[in-house]
Amino acid sequence: MSIRSDHSQTCTRHVTVLLASLVLVCASVQSQNSPSHPASQLTKRVVGDYGYWSKYQTPPYAAAQIPIAKLTHINHFGVSFGSDGSLSIPDGFIEPTLLRKAHKAGVKVLLGLNGDYPALDGNPALTATLVGNLWTFIQEKGYDGIDLDWEYPSTEEGTTFYNLLFALRTAFPTPNYVLSADVPPWGGQGGYDVPQVNPLLDYFNIMMYDCAGPWTADGQLNSEIFWDASDPDPWECQPGGAANEAIAIFLQEGVPPLQLNLGTPFYGYFYSQVSALFGTCANASREHNGDCNGSVVSENYGTWIKQRINKKGWQTFYDPVALVPYMLRADGKEGFITYDDEFSTCYRVAYADWQQGLGGTFMWSLDADYDGHSQDLLNEMYAASLNPDN
Repeated sequence: MSIRSDHSQTCTRHVTVLLASLVLVCASVQSQNSPSHPASQLTKRVVGDYGYWSKYQTPPYAAAQIPIAKLTHINHFGVSFGSDGSLSIPDGFIEPTLLRKAHKAGVKVLLGLNGDYPALDGNPALTATLVGNLWTFIQEKGYDGIDLDWEYPSTEEGTTFYNLLFALRTAFPTPNYVLSADVPPWGGQGGYDVPQVNPLLDYFNIMMYDCAGPWTADGQLNSEIFWDASDPDPWECQPGGAANEAIAIFLQEGVPPLQLNLGTPFYGYFYSQVSALFGTCANASREHNGDCNGSVVSENYGTWIKQRINKKGWQTFYDPVALVPYMLRADGKEGFITYDDEFSTCYRVAYADWQQGLGGTFMWSLDADYDGHSQDLLNEMYAASLNPDN
């Protein structure tokens, strides 16, 4: 792998030791990537975010394509709720095959929930209506719980966030139902009172991605494993701008390691106006909260990024501090891609599961590394989740 020479002297001894030990895990995963390891052998959670809309993509991705044996949980997204507490079920969302296939393999399927969360503020009757509608739907369809995706409650909405979780936990008691929440890497800021809601949840999903994107003025890294001090401090993920920092924040807030899942992205961002790592987009200004003026787009790994790794005029590099790859145009023209590959995915999962002792990992999203035939990132994620001592 290529490493930028201007950063090669900045790796700390701590990172080097971790790299040496976990590389051995990631070097052996290919021999473990086979259906001979059923989900029952996974002692760590492998949670897959699955949006119903992916069945209409090219290539299509639906229940038939999901390798169930490499997962322990699936968050099925697409349902939302309105300001009256009613559920909106899109055409094509209902997929009985998904639940039958998952339950046959012992995999739990949670309803991923979005909606008009601010409407619940100060309105316990509306919260009760919403929870009642969720109860009816989940009983009818056979879901195993709810994954709450509220991005992001304000400080003033913190009580509403807690009250909703309390109502959901009361209606969907453990251990019969799973209740999880998708949370940002900065932990208990804004409306997230982590110590207060911690007893209500089976686990937190730390959304350790989107630290780069159209909102940044620079070509930053989507999901750093270790913080690179040369990064221009992305506001979207601070504090907690790298996996090691985010994990530390939640542990300091009293969350047991086994109650945490670390997120990893199956997608990246293409900056068309940047020619170097941390380079600034033309006409963008960090001082004025400038962005890259619509010149940044999200791209999936399987159908776009994978085809460009050291191909089509692109060259791959590794940030030796953050331990994630990026691409630059080999001809010196403008172009920067931040993404995760097989190695960084494996390393991130092995670091979270076995070095930090977390309960598991998850990804956004299951379909994004599918190229029509294989899922390279999911394969690495699954294999790195298997106990390396076995």
